[in-house]
Amino acid sequence: MATDIEILRPPGGRRFKSALFDFDGTLSLIREGWPKIMIPMMVEILAPLAPGVSRDTLSAQVAEDVAKSTGRQTIYQMIRLAERVAEFGGTPLDPREYKAEYNRRLMRHIAARREALAARRTEPDTLLVRGTRAMLRMLAAHGLALYVASGTDEPDVREEVRLLDLAEFFGPRVYGALEDYEASSKRQVIARLLAENRLAGRNLAVFGDGFVEIENAREVGAYAVGVASDEAAGGGRVDPWKRARLLAAGADIIVPDFAEHERLGAILFGSHN
Repeated sequence: MATDIEILRPPGGRRFKSALFDFDGTLSLIREGWPKIMIPMMVEILAPLAPGVSRDTLSAQVAEDVAKSTGRQTIYQMIRLAERVAEFGGTPLDPREYKAEYNRRLMRHIAARREALAARRTEPDTLLVRGTRAMLRMLAAHGLALYVASGTDEPDVREEVRLLDLAEFFGPRVYGALEDYEASSKRQVIARLLAENRLAGRNLAVFGDGFVEIENAREVGAYAVGVASDEAAGGGRVDPWKRARLLAAGADIIVPDFAEHERLGAILFGSHN
């Protein structure tokens, strides 16, 4: 049977009890296009400090910086921006000021999407990665406790979970970036989840489209599901750039979205042949 699921390492008899999801790009498409906001902003700040460097070169440099930290809290990308400013001989602002400006631009970019969801002019499923709701229902039916861990500020991710009608699946188990960013990493959420539920890593499945959550999953022996979603298309095909990053992070399995949720469920729960 033709399939878009790429199995690198099968689960091997694991008994999953919990699943942790990244949010943006893994489940939600509300913030689709965020790199097109962040990267040009960084180039705009750096270009006056590097008149001999082309904008294309600057864009490539900061795109790599952003890629390395995708999945971490936004503040880390702004810390790297501040480092770049200093490297080019400038005096950087506090990274929190850069983050505030980025958030202002991003919220302007996604305001119409959020407003349309709030007014019910847009169906929530149109701003979800394909097959998301069916996948979550399937995991819940198998008795898994479901969690979200996001690099987006926690009040915003909680609001977007609500706008997308996903609160029934996650309840209070939604974690985002806090002011004390060092205390709200995905690594810490995973450690807390395992400790509070007395789980071994092999009992946890982690789903994400970023390097960080896949790497964190592998560190504790969790099963790492790389979601190489083409966000502009809502899923349906593998994004080659994401796939390469997810493989480098150690993903055990790669999917473009959750359209094949039944087949993925059979793989995860042991009825796959």
